[in-house]
This record gives sequence, C-alpha cells and structure tokens, in this order.
Amino acid sequence: MDELENLPGVGPATAEKLSDSGFDTLESVATATSHELTGAANIGTQTATKIIRSAREAADMGYEKATEVMERRKLVGTISTGSDALDEMLAGGVETQAITEVFGEFGTGKTQLAHQLSVNVQLPLEKGGLEGRVIYIDTENTFRPERISQMAEAVDLDPQEVLENIYVARACTTDHQMLLAEKASDMAEDDGVKLLVVDALMSIFRTEYVGRGALAERQQKLGRHLATLHELSERHNLAVLVTNHVMSNPGTFFGDPTKPIGGHVLGHAATGRIYIRKSKKNTRKAKLVDHPGLPPKKVKFQIANEGIRD
Repeated sequence: MDELENLPGVGPATAEKLSDSGFDTLESVATATSHELTGAANIGTQTATKIIRSAREAADMGYEKATEVMERRKLVGTISTGSDALDEMLAGGVETQAITEVFGEFGTGKTQLAHQLSVNVQLPLEKGGLEGRVIYIDTENTFRPERISQMAEAVDLDPQEVLENIYVARACTTDHQMLLAEKASDMAEDDGVKLLVVDALMSIFRTEYVGRGALAERQQKLGRHLATLHELSERHNLAVLVTNHVMSNPGTFFGDPTKPIGGHVLGHAATGRIYIRKSKKNTRKAKLVDHPGLPPKKVKFQIANEGIRD
C-alpha cells in the first residue's frame, strides 16, 4: 500500500479504499479504468485519470525485448494430468504462466481433473510434478479430501502430506472469490505454490448476475478477476486451472450445440481451452479447442478409482 500512497493524488485514506476494493498494486491501478477507481475510492474522474497515468509511469509497463520474454518462457513447467494421451495433447501437461480452462457438462470429470492435478503437482519433476503446493478455490462445495487421499495413494504419495499441501477456501460471493484470488499472491510467494484451481469459475457469477441488464457489469468484473489470475500465474510461475459450465446454443443446427459460459471475455483470457465430453462407461473425450502454441486435437482418457488415466 506504501507504493500507492506515493502516487500523486493518493493519500493514506484513498490508498486504503483502493486496496480494500482490490486495487492494491501499481499494476492493478494502472490497468483500471477511471470509472472503476471513481467508484472504488469515491474520487473525481480527473483525479482517477491522473492516478492511473502516474501508476502506469511508476509500474514501467512499457515494451521489452522478445529475448527477455523467451528467457521467462524457459521457466515454464508442466503438470502431468495422469493420462499420457492428455499430456501429449498439451505438450507435457498443464503449463505454468498460463490459465487453462476445462469446460463441459456436469459429470464429465472437470473436478476429477482438478483433484488429480492437485495431487500430481506435488510429485517430483521426473514424475511429472513441480514439487509445489496448491491453492484451491471451491465455489460449488465439490472439493473432496477423501478423493485426494485415494489419488495420492495411487501415485505412492503420503495422503496426509498431500492434504497438508493443499489450501482450500469455499467462495460464497463473487467479491469473496476475487478476494481469495488476490490473497493467493502472498501465499504463492511464501509457500511455494505451483497450482491455483478455481472450481468452478463462473458458478457464482452466473447466480449473482441474472439477465441481460446485468451482463455488462458481470463481464467487467470477470475481466478484473481473470486479470488477477493471469498476473498470479506470470509473477509466480504457477499454473492456473479453471473449470467452467456450458450452455446450449439454440441457434446451432449442426454439430455440438454446447458452448462454455463466460463469453468473449473468458474466451480471450484463457490461454488453453479443453472441452470434455462423456463417452462409453468411464471414458471421456477431450478436445483442445484453443491454444496459442498447439494445434486442435482430440484424445480419450478415463476416470478410474486411481484417478485420471489412459
């Protein structure tokens, strides 16, 4: 908060109001709109514009050489999903410095995959893990420590130790969900967190913002939430996995009518998007719908007692 107080037009009281509203870093202020700061700190539009301009200068949000980006990309790690086919589709697994979205109908295995990754991230590097801890934001009360224990035993990890390395929080409102994501930054720095899960990303947003009249506000808020998750993944070199619901598109006459909720805001923010569908018995079909560095691909995997497997 000290760095905010150093900005022209920001005193201790304004800095506190901004921080309470989630604008607690120079970057978050620099990327905000004047309308957002006006509402958050009860200040005039001109003052808000001046604060944003000063924050942008102080945060040094200019260009960098592609070679510097390349050096940062060399630190990207991957977490095995438990399925060789899924890992191959994702070029090694779910990657750090990125948001991976998994969407599908209920019962397709989205939460199962989130549980599996929460276990596998704790494995040694040579076994597909990152030897890291987990932050798990649960919006639908679907986190099951019993399932984590079962999966941990299957990969020869101590279930108690695995559970000790997972920090779980139950989000009650969208503001609470966003606050939990913001708090995750301090935890990631201190506790060696390598995976952040939001299961499910849109559940509470969908409940709180109903109807077309609330859509613009919902999408603006969602955009801020996703920006926080992106910043977390890049600053701390961790993987962000978000699960998402689907809706039926009545205008589709050919092909699959289902599409993920969240609109273009989420579509453009997610680095990789995986669509999961049910198949025979415990088998699932996964399709890599979008990724900046990988081609679209379809694979099959199954959900066994041991977890996600081929």
